[in-house]
Parts: sequence; structure tokens; C-alpha cells
Amino acid sequence: MSPRLSGAHALIKALEHEGVEVVFGVPGGAILPAYDPMLDSPIRHVLARHEQGAGHMASGYAHATGRVGVTVATSGPGATNLITPLADAYMDSIPVVAITGQVATSAIGNDAFQEAHTWGISMPCTKHNYLITDASEIPDVVREAFHLAATGRPGPVLIDIPKDILNAEMEWHSAGEMNLPGYKPSVKGHPKQVKAAIELIMESERPILYAGGGIIRAEAADELRTFAELGNLPTVTTLMGRGAIPDSHELSLGMPGMHGNYTAITSMQKADLLVTVGARFDDRVTGDPSAFAPLAKVIHVDVDPAEIGKVRNPEVPIVGDAKAVLGQLITAMRKRLGDNPAPARQPWMDTLRGWQESHPLHFDQDPEGPILQQFVISELHRLTEGDAIVVAGVGQHQMWVSQFWGFERPKTWINSGGLGTMGYAVPAAVGAKAGMPDELVVAIDGDGCFQMTSQELITASIEGIPVKIFVMNNHSLGMVKQWQRLFYDNRFSAIDLTEHTPDFPKLAEAMGCVGLRADHPGEVASVIEKALAVNDKPVVVEFRCDPDAMVFPMVPAGGSNDNVVLGPEDL
Repeated sequence: MSPRLSGAHALIKALEHEGVEVVFGVPGGAILPAYDPMLDSPIRHVLARHEQGAGHMASGYAHATGRVGVTVATSGPGATNLITPLADAYMDSIPVVAITGQVATSAIGNDAFQEAHTWGISMPCTKHNYLITDASEIPDVVREAFHLAATGRPGPVLIDIPKDILNAEMEWHSAGEMNLPGYKPSVKGHPKQVKAAIELIMESERPILYAGGGIIRAEAADELRTFAELGNLPTVTTLMGRGAIPDSHELSLGMPGMHGNYTAITSMQKADLLVTVGARFDDRVTGDPSAFAPLAKVIHVDVDPAEIGKVRNPEVPIVGDAKAVLGQLITAMRKRLGDNPAPARQPWMDTLRGWQESHPLHFDQDPEGPILQQFVISELHRLTEGDAIVVAGVGQHQMWVSQFWGFERPKTWINSGGLGTMGYAVPAAVGAKAGMPDELVVAIDGDGCFQMTSQELITASIEGIPVKIFVMNNHSLGMVKQWQRLFYDNRFSAIDLTEHTPDFPKLAEAMGCVGLRADHPGEVASVIEKALAVNDKPVVVEFRCDPDAMVFPMVPAGGSNDNVVLGPEDL
């Protein structure tokens, strides 16, 4: 006879059965029953200082490991504080399971203390969600939630559990066979579409392989590289796809889009074929969709059929998993080529190389200062030899990291792409380091982003998670300031964060971290070396940066990618 367990014990046991190693959360009244059996579980609980931080930690963990991240919160404000990280994970297709407490079933709908309609509130920003009304459902629901979060197009799933259900007894049983009749994500692409794609590629004279975050989520980087080499396909990687092909690879063109490099942006505009895999034609990439890649036919591979034709109607749509479909394309390409090499397309290749030579990304660091963020990023890359998991907040520093850090492998670039969540970096770095303790994890953050979630460094300090945070202090909301400078006639409104408040090194020390600062370009390398030498506690390094620097290239929002602004003189 199976043992009888409380719903709370069943929940923890079900998580153990899913191989969960760590959860990130904040306890409270409604979820409290689940915290007692955690004491006897091998699952590690990381106590965040805010539920938003816990959610971003779970996201960072999932980004870095490729496994499902788990976050736990109580009812009411605990659950609503998770909405931002859930929406963030939803936009970027990150597998996260959120478990929230709920008031007792008898109190639901009565405006009980710390009650919120979590099921309804979270519906638009989760892949699926559950309200459990019987403790016996717990094993099956947990199994389904992890399956849904990790398969097809990954995303967040929420399980809301009333307190009386956590306290109720149930007869333990392992999860049964899943019954999800409406959920059948495609894996392999249609063979006829695969064949049609190969024919378009062979006919094209100016192809571009357009790789997005779906490559990273599907763990298809090896297949992407093989396919690019086999077909001799120059490749752009979106903000979420950085690392899908090594930046040092001769076919890699880097990032396109609003703050991409000139060659990547222009190559898409002049291409006659876009081979799109795991990308969704995001507005930051396309600019004005009606003016985007006007000469190009489109092959679109995506696991989510809703993305096919949403922005651009493809000539060859292929619904399927990026890894599986790339495998099919590789097989079909090899069969089509036989003993012959792929088309050389020398005029196109020469054109691309010419653009790279004439419009490289660059910066000029005055040795007398002020410090440029690009210089800090380049020095950090040099001193780490690029061997790190890099996390960023949102804004200018995020774009400069994508531009000037050479990404050589997947799952080493963690940032908030779709939702653009300021405050993402610190907690996401904590989650990434918790999941990958043997990797160097560095967060490159802005002073504005840092001040939104810096309290999670207390979590890092107490939990012994030695992340390294590099704060680019330009004492302003830099990207907002750039837009006000360029589009609002230098009328600066609500962007000043002041130069000396807070004192970042002192704040770091108060949170149990090492605090360092560089005021001059000549101090940058030495202070980075000091930070890298500390491995037993978190480190925060402040760089006093140029308050007036702007990110270029730039395509103004909603504009055509034909009009790339290389610098302020082009406006």
C-alpha cells in the first residue's frame, strides 16, 4: 500500500522525481506547508530577497544549464511579484516552473488575506497554468508542468496550490502517463518542405542564415554550424542567438537589428534568401517590416506554428524543432551536393568582407578618460579570454556587450531580450552561478538596472554564490538619455541618477560583497584582475563611465534598416 502524504510532501517528492536540484523562492503563509518538507529534501532552497529576484534566478539557471528553473512564492503579492519574471521567460522562451501558494479553497473569491487571482493574472504570460483542487493531482500536474515547460517552444508554467490542498492527505503515487491531447509539438519538419528549402538555398546568390534564440533553446548550435559550413551560408545571430555560431567563425557576421553591426544589418537587407531558424522576425531586428529584406525569399523554421507568417510570410514554412530540422536539412543538403562543394557565391562573400572592412565596430578610448563601457567590456573579455558566462541587464551596456564580447559557445550569454527587463542581471547571474558553480559568471550591469535588484547580492553573499558584478556607472538611465538626446531635442527628463549616490563599493560591502571602483581608464585592467582573483564571495566593481556616450550603429525605432546611423553625425 502506498504511503499517505500531505500535499506539501507530495509536491516536494514530485519535484525530486523531476530531478530538481535547486529552487529559488520566498516563503509566506499560503506556501508555508511546502517549506517544512524541504528541510528533509536534498533540493537546495535559495532564499531570495524579493520574488522578482527569485523568478529571474530561475530564469538565469535555466538559461545557463538548459534545465527547467524552479521558483516558489506565496499567495497574493508573492505571486504577483513573479509576473514580471514569468512574462520575461515567456517572451524569451525560457523553461521555468513557478509554484505559488493560494488561500484555502473555501476562501477563494472572498478577498481573503493575501488573495490574488493568480491563475487569471498569470494566464497571458505563461505557456500553461494550473489551479490544483485535489492533492491527488499533484504528482501528475508537476510532471505535466515540467514537460510543458521544456518541450516544444519552451516557456514558463505556473502551478497554484491552495493551502488546504497542501495540508490535505493523499495516497502517494508516481505520475501516470501524460494525457495532453491538445499538445503535440512538431519535431521533424515535412520532408517536402525540407527539400524545397534546399532547392531555394542552391538557387540563391545572396543567402543569409538568420539564427535566433531557438537555436540555443534546442541545443542545436553544432547542427547550425555544420549546416552553415555545408551550405556556405553567412550567418547572423540575433540578440538571443549570440553564441549559436562562434563569433570567430569565418561565416559569422554577428548581430543584426537596432544596435547590430552594419554588415549584419545590411546583409539581410540585400539578401535574396533568408534561411530563418529559431527566430521570430522581432521588431528590433526588422525595423519597419514593410521595408525589411525586400529582395529576400524566406525559409522559416520554428517549433511554434504561431510564429510562421506572423510578421513575414515565408515561401517555405517548416514547423519543427530546430535541432531536428537542421539535421534533416544537413542530410538533404549532403544528398543534393553529392561530391560537389556548396556554391562559392564569391561576389556576395566579397561584398560582405568589404562591408566588414569598411564598417567595423570600433571605439576610441582616450587614455585620460572618461572610461568607455566598450573598453571595460573589451578588457574583461581579454583578461578572461572570453571564458565566462556573461549576464547583462537592459540598456546601453547590454548592446555594447553583445557588440564587443566575442561569443564562442552557446548558453554563455544571458539577458532579457523580448521583455527588456531592467534589474534582470544580478538575480539571473545568481541563478546561473547556482546552476553552473564551476563556471565564471560575470554580470555586466548599468547603474540604473543594478539599483532595481541589487538586494539579491545579499542572497549571493549568504548563500555562498560568488558572482562578479561589473557596474557601468554613467549616473543616468543611459538608453533613455540617448533617445532624449536624439529624438527629444536634448530635453532630458527623469534620467539623472546622480554621480555619487549610492556609493557602490560601500553598498557592496554592506551586503557582504567585495566592493571595488575604477575612476580612470588606467585602473580598469588592474581592478578587473583584483575582482577575478576573489572566488570566495561576490564582487561588485563600479566603473565611472562617460555619461554622454551613445550606442551606435543604430536604426531608429520603426525605421528602415536601409538607414543605418553609424554615429551622431549621420542623424
